[in-house]
Amino acid sequence: MKKYASLAAGLLLLVIGSAAQAEDAKPFVTNKDIDLTMILPPPPANDSAQTKAELGEVLTLQVTRTPEMVASAVADSEENVWRFANVMGPNFNKEKLPKFSAFFDRVVETEGAVVDPAKDVWKRPRPHQLSDLVKPVVKLSSSGSWPSGHATVGTMMGIILADMVPEKRAEIMARAAEYAHNREVGGIHYASDVEMGRISGSVIAAVLLNRDDFKAEYEVARAELRSDLGM
Repeated sequence: MKKYASLAAGLLLLVIGSAAQAEDAKPFVTNKDIDLTMILPPPPANDSAQTKAELGEVLTLQVTRTPEMVASAVADSEENVWRFANVMGPNFNKEKLPKFSAFFDRVVETEGAVVDPAKDVWKRPRPHQLSDLVKPVVKLSSSGSWPSGHATVGTMMGIILADMVPEKRAEIMARAAEYAHNREVGGIHYASDVEMGRISGSVIAAVLLNRDDFKAEYEVARAELRSDLGM
């Protein structure tokens, strides 16, 4: 019994330690550096023709999505770079890439620090908040819908990862687009939310790639990744 108790305690400490490390990640920039309300247009009105048309698109996807599409959308609810594993290969995992992992934890935190304040300003209701007919298959959220945070961070991760491994740029960016689109498949975002997320992610990534503090950590993460991938 002592043996199993010690093992359980060790696993618990490992989980707590991993969670603490993620919580300790600091964003590279915040909305004080990139104010999306000064870059993006405001969302269409709830009763506008565009919103009604987009709601129709969500409902169409709801009845045409396959079990495989649903499973992909649910899996892509996670906001981390490891969702790109299917295009990066078997060596692409957190245990082998601690510096790379810590670097992308900061990238993910950056998305929230920039996007969440803009969401709070616009407060666009999500599809399921406008229509009871919408039945999302992913975790519900009451935060603003405009822009999509998942589409933003997926685009950011894709651009930065493709910059590190240009040999896989096409596959990486296709995966980033799929990751973003899965928010529509999941029934939690409109198409325009995702489009604005892609724009937001591109803007944030462009800013980051020109910052000295970002570039210093980027080079360390890039070197670790390329070594691990044998590049």
